[in-house]
Amino acid sequence: MERDQETAIFARLIALRAEEEPDRLALIFENGELPAEPVRNQDLAVRGNQLAWELRRAGLRAGDRVGVVLRNHPEFVDTMVATSKLGLVTVPIDPRARGERLRYFITFAACSALVVEDAVLADPEAARVIEETGARTYALSTPEGRAQGLGVEGWPSLNEVFEGPEREDVGQHVERLDHPWFLSYTSGTTGDPKAIAFGYDRMLFYRLTPRFFGYREDDVPYTGLSLIHGNALVVTLMPALWGVVRRSVFSRWFTKSRLWDVCIEHGCTTWSNLGGIATAIYGEPPAPHDRAHRVRLVVSAGMPRDLWEPFERRFGVRVLEWYGTMEGGFAYNPPGVGPVGSFGKPPEGLMEMDVVDEQDRPLPPGQVGELVVRPVGGPARLEYYRNPEASAEKTRGGWLHTGDMCWKDEQGWFFFAHRKEEGGIRRLGEFVSEDVIRRVLTEDPEVLDVHVYGAPARSGAPGESDVVAAVVVRDPDHLDVAALFRRCAQRLDRTHLPDYLQVVDELPKTATQKVQTRTLLEWFERSAERIYPRERAGR
Repeated sequence: MERDQETAIFARLIALRAEEEPDRLALIFENGELPAEPVRNQDLAVRGNQLAWELRRAGLRAGDRVGVVLRNHPEFVDTMVATSKLGLVTVPIDPRARGERLRYFITFAACSALVVEDAVLADPEAARVIEETGARTYALSTPEGRAQGLGVEGWPSLNEVFEGPEREDVGQHVERLDHPWFLSYTSGTTGDPKAIAFGYDRMLFYRLTPRFFGYREDDVPYTGLSLIHGNALVVTLMPALWGVVRRSVFSRWFTKSRLWDVCIEHGCTTWSNLGGIATAIYGEPPAPHDRAHRVRLVVSAGMPRDLWEPFERRFGVRVLEWYGTMEGGFAYNPPGVGPVGSFGKPPEGLMEMDVVDEQDRPLPPGQVGELVVRPVGGPARLEYYRNPEASAEKTRGGWLHTGDMCWKDEQGWFFFAHRKEEGGIRRLGEFVSEDVIRRVLTEDPEVLDVHVYGAPARSGAPGESDVVAAVVVRDPDHLDVAALFRRCAQRLDRTHLPDYLQVVDELPKTATQKVQTRTLLEWFERSAERIYPRERAGR
């Protein structure tokens, strides 16, 4: 097998890196006040083989599926090595999932085994669901779990596997790049989540992304995004394992108040923005650490257009905006190359993109339609696990239909408008810019975080929305709502003034920091508590 192909197979890559640079520090998992956990290339090879030996002993065979119900722990990567060595399929599962959602993730993929952290098993409901699935479950006792007194008694111990002796090499059992590697669940915004099945051949493209992102050998990428999502895999994990950056740093979860401190402590030079992260960071009070870091680049997938340049100026960074989906598709806009607000263009000679109407007809520049993508020279291919009908519909006509509503300018730069199922916010026939409202509220001294969305208009007009600004504020018990509306009115056109302020303790977000608009809307429709109409504030 040629080296390029060999390094596309995860476990073979780890074996090669452990042979070439065994003591190289590849990853650091920082853990707040607890000691950080450094990971060398050799550590991954040894520990991955220990777990592979145990999984083989337990009777797992190539093609079986292993669910990983962990936050960002070193053992997440160890499990990826182990499953890759044996030809098993890795199934990342959100560790916050509970009840029927957790059951669905495990049973739909028919997981034969699970790797689960103590915080999940400490929840009686989650433990019951996991036990009822019948999957062999390895429990991870974590440093923070032990500090809280959490135990994992009664479950097979993952810690004992790694604390035990080194094992004889189980060998490499993946010989083809099309061998199944991951089942990656979608967000499930319109029904039960689908699971995207992909093989190691995807890595041939991922190997190109550090060059698109402009990474340097001395870079130290950082993320607080979960490894259950492709962003952390592509942007942060793989560049370190390939050795194209110095090392990469992970937090268990993203914490807006600690981002710059983590970057300062670990010498990070880039970090990953997704969803509402940039807005939350910009909403923090100005502090000395705003410029005390070494970060030069924010690798962003969702920088609000009106926040882009103010964000760069305040924090002394440049923004590289990019677009990607686990189903496929990639575009990027290097700093200073494309227009502010654009997520870029696809790599020339590798991918094609276009914007189409509801009949899949190409639209001219400036008109919003669905973004479609395909590889140059061939049709788009996609496999939704156990759902051939959805796979065929998603790739009809040879194009991958992303579900993202976008537009392009005369020079071919692409811009995001909204998700297809969300429909955008339209008031009196005109679309309202969420970015403009978000920026004004983010810069307000009382607001810590904000998300702007549309609720069905009280007028009942089809397709029309009332504008709701969900805000996290410094002191909700003493918030002067009328004053906040007045400050908005001083900076926003009347067409963009929110119809409602919805005060929340915290924005509900996915593991990838995407705000869950559906949850906010459910809260809005269910209760009037801490919902403030603009007309009652005198505006």
